[in-house]
Amino acid sequence: MSLPQFRILQPLTLDEACRMLDEHGSESMIIAGGTDVIPNLQMRLFAPRVLIDIKPLRELAKIELSRDGLRIGAAATLTHALETPWLGEKFPVLSSAISTIAGPLQRNMGTIGGNLCLETRCRWYNQSKFWRQSLGGCLKKDGDICHVAPGGKFCWAAWSGDSAPAFLALGAEVEIASAAGTRRIPLEKFYKNDGKDRIALARNEILTAVHVTASMSGRRGVYHKLRVRDSIDYPLAGVAVAMDVDSTGVCRDARVALSAVNPAPMLVRAAAESLIGKKWSRELAEEIAHVAIRTGKPLTTSGSTPVYRRDMVRVFTRRALEEVWNSAQQSS
Repeated sequence: MSLPQFRILQPLTLDEACRMLDEHGSESMIIAGGTDVIPNLQMRLFAPRVLIDIKPLRELAKIELSRDGLRIGAAATLTHALETPWLGEKFPVLSSAISTIAGPLQRNMGTIGGNLCLETRCRWYNQSKFWRQSLGGCLKKDGDICHVAPGGKFCWAAWSGDSAPAFLALGAEVEIASAAGTRRIPLEKFYKNDGKDRIALARNEILTAVHVTASMSGRRGVYHKLRVRDSIDYPLAGVAVAMDVDSTGVCRDARVALSAVNPAPMLVRAAAESLIGKKWSRELAEEIAHVAIRTGKPLTTSGSTPVYRRDMVRVFTRRALEEVWNSAQQSS
């Protein structure tokens, strides 16, 4: 599959990149690592006339820790994050999740911002142009029907990123820039839970960084992922857990987040209420696992069945909770 014709522009500053977006409007797209954008261009899922390359912008590639907390620039590569030693020590759920993304070559190219802005995926959408045309398109591209849920007008394409649930479990915020200025919003509000209109990012805006407050430093956490091939594939289900456990084994705060089983990465809201003030028990872990099942709503968007993916959400939630509590007890 060949690429469509386009021009590549390389701004020297973030301000220049924002001006380019304003100038070229809907005919332009941001590209950084290109590990998601280029395959999608080859499948003609979109065909911009201009690609604005922000990868060389050093101001967007920094990973910094201050008294205010963690700031990761959107153009920082996944490998850079993994090779930052204190990141895994202070925010283990992040390194756990990032280490599962694709393979080493893709992590060398892929960026944090790109992973947070991935296209949603569906077996009916992520196909060649010829394949899609033979089917009459779908609600997400060139059609008016969702083949996953033909009776409705909602796109169920699934969110398939790994870093987003980890950042959600840490209560992250994202920084967004445009020619009009910058703004910050909670990462949770960045995602719309709509397979077609997936993120709250206007055409003239750029995701520039993700922030995690200092209070989240040191939280124990882990990410578990279901995929067909462990070496490279997107998640079919993912569970991130981040917890603050005191020296007696009591949970002081906790967050559980899911990926790949909804059109957006999602927090399991009821999990914190059930976990805070409690000590580890198999019964409690099973209770939270069933709460997670009610949050995740996998449909036939991938090669795996919804029933299996839902059951693996339960298994992964239980395993992650046990792993986090065990690590807390071993260090106390």
